[in-house]
Amino acid sequence: MKIIIAGAGAVGTHLAELLSKENQDIVLIDESEEKLASISGSFDLMTLNVSPTSISGLKEAGAAHADLFIAVTPYETKNMTCCMLASAMGSRKTVARIDNSEYLEPQYNDFFKKMGINSLIYPEMLAAKDIVEGIKHSWVRQWWDVHDGALVMLGIKLRETAEVLNIPLKDLCAPGSPYHIVAVKRDEDTIIPNGLVELKLGDIAYFMTTKKYIPYIRKIVGKEHYSDVKNVMIMGGGRTTVHAAQKLPSYMEVKIIEQDEKRCLRLNELLVNNDIMVINGDGRDTSLLLDEGIHHTQAFAALTNQTETNILACLAAKRMGVRKTVALVENIEYVTMAEKLDIGTIINKKTIAASHIYQMMLDADVANVKCLTVANADVAEFVVKPNAKVTRKQVKDLGLPQGVTIGGLVRDGEGFLVSGTTQIQAGDSVVVFSKNMFIKKLDKYFT
Repeated sequence: MKIIIAGAGAVGTHLAELLSKENQDIVLIDESEEKLASISGSFDLMTLNVSPTSISGLKEAGAAHADLFIAVTPYETKNMTCCMLASAMGSRKTVARIDNSEYLEPQYNDFFKKMGINSLIYPEMLAAKDIVEGIKHSWVRQWWDVHDGALVMLGIKLRETAEVLNIPLKDLCAPGSPYHIVAVKRDEDTIIPNGLVELKLGDIAYFMTTKKYIPYIRKIVGKEHYSDVKNVMIMGGGRTTVHAAQKLPSYMEVKIIEQDEKRCLRLNELLVNNDIMVINGDGRDTSLLLDEGIHHTQAFAALTNQTETNILACLAAKRMGVRKTVALVENIEYVTMAEKLDIGTIINKKTIAASHIYQMMLDADVANVKCLTVANADVAEFVVKPNAKVTRKQVKDLGLPQGVTIGGLVRDGEGFLVSGTTQIQAGDSVVVFSKNMFIKKLDKYFT
């Protein structure tokens, strides 16, 4: 697959790294020779020092023959322009990073497709959605509604109070069980488990279930005593914060702490219809946090553009008694460290963007792709086509690659867990967990 990435910033570089590992034909273009120089020797790809909006530059990059053109420069207008140019030249699919939420409204989908832009991505808004889910559900690390909530994936850190420790999964997840354990993050390893695996203290276990059984899972993992969140404190007033604050439930009392006075004024304008208090100050100032009631706060989110600051602020909030913390961790290499420090929910916009764009690479009909931020695994929701390979045999006889498991399926709007004897049907939405970016290799099973 020939893929052109316009923009060698943080997101573009991360995508180039991920996709080059899959032996794709990658061309990374940017106007900055310095940015390209720092990456060219690290990955198996071609770099080109040209403007993404230059017709001659796009020709040189091979836009006429690109299967996927990804524009992730910091500038929305530039991203949209070069996608339109690439599409006109012959690129099969295009993706543009934007920062205007209005463009994402469903009624504009056809409008942008006619312009030559197949998909729009707004990482800050996608991150805000994950932040809100992390705050609303204080007892989980990651919460993902599949197919409008017909199935739910829960990433849960296992403490001493969990009843599921040291029991083989073949006993925990026997036929008829109301949940499946579909992945386990243990120290540096991600495990797609078999029946002999046992859950250990400190694991992050990923459960697939239906909403009906969420209270039961909360009980067996020992999280019933976690209080619901009513008071939230957010450090940093950037775009991610604005979108998160707008999406938080109205019953939550929200305070935003922002250092820049002008930004505070802007926040008050943007959040005029929300009952949110904006405080001009330094979120690292312990005395300020105490004055603003940190001891009565159930959730603290550190969303500045400084990863180290966010991690340290969350640690400080935990020491002051906040149970649920959320950190925006932009540096991929810091994600593991943040998890070891028991930060809580970790949000990385690069992996969120990569999930969306990776979906565009698949030939099968895929409704959604989700990267598990702290685990080396991905989740995809495949829509099964008539006569697809997965419809010909029971799940146990499909010969799925090692490191892949099917967590559940949605049929006629109803969620079901999957066992070895399950027979998948055309039209089902099937949730697949995969290690090491194997999802592309599953195309042949679902098309």
